[in-house]
Amino acid sequence: MEKTVVKHIEDSKGTLFSFELLPPLKGHDFESTEQAIDPLVEFDPSFINITYHQQEVVYENAGNGLVRKQTVRKRPGTVGISAAIKYRYGINVVPHIICGGFTREDTENALIDLQFLGINNILVVRGDPQPGTRVFIPEPDGNAHALDLIEQITKLNNGVYLDEKLLNTRSMDFCIGVAGYPEKHGESPNMDSDLYFLKKKIQAGASYIVTQMFFDNQKYFDFVKLCREKDINVPIIPGLKPISTRNHLINIPKTFGVDLPVDLVKEVLKCKDNNQVRQVGVEWAIQQSKELKAANVPVLHYYTMGKSDNIQKIAREVF
Repeated sequence: MEKTVVKHIEDSKGTLFSFELLPPLKGHDFESTEQAIDPLVEFDPSFINITYHQQEVVYENAGNGLVRKQTVRKRPGTVGISAAIKYRYGINVVPHIICGGFTREDTENALIDLQFLGINNILVVRGDPQPGTRVFIPEPDGNAHALDLIEQITKLNNGVYLDEKLLNTRSMDFCIGVAGYPEKHGESPNMDSDLYFLKKKIQAGASYIVTQMFFDNQKYFDFVKLCREKDINVPIIPGLKPISTRNHLINIPKTFGVDLPVDLVKEVLKCKDNNQVRQVGVEWAIQQSKELKAANVPVLHYYTMGKSDNIQKIAREVF
């Protein structure tokens, strides 16, 4: 079995480097993944996260005033990509396991596949509502909340499968991470409620936290302080994403529910094109990273969105 995220942190004498990738779009091959990973290998990433994406419902014009409903999965292959990275690069992988679009049996089968592949690090998230909807709707016999998903995985870690009649079952050994929100989850009524459920996830079996992106380090420091006051004492890994386009000024707050600092917005608005915006994002993330590293955070975790040239520039200045 591979080294767990928590063991990486325990064994480290300094801040580690990691990043997150999207699986390729359906119909694409491993080349795009290699192009994202290769520039970052020199910084010795401790692990690479691979996102999971539920199916989407698409409505197409069928003619005669009719609409055809079609279900598609645009980015399948998280398990396969995770295995390819693990055995191509020898780097630990952390596939995401989500509630959306999966029954509990689907989840169990995916976890069995990961166990066969020797992958025992996972990040558990509920997942977003379907595009065009505001409310998350689980699959029939699916997990409605990340907490439910953690409880299912913890049972598997104890050798308890959905079919309780199975004999001579093997226990699994998944190291479970969960998401944390320095500016609270968009669906939480307040931070206190958010932390209440975060603590329940830790009590249910999660052993580390990776934060949503933030652009003001004080948000992270305050979040860690609040967690410790609530007796949430697992490692809290800061997640960072450099601004790369002018549209991010609108899309990031809208999509992720995070604030952008006034000074960052001013610098982006001065830019003549997205090349300049990308450089502003790199410089801002470098300063964030240096301050966080000086504060001895366990890991600096970067959201690449599939492109890593800007992450490479940041890592060269920080690691």
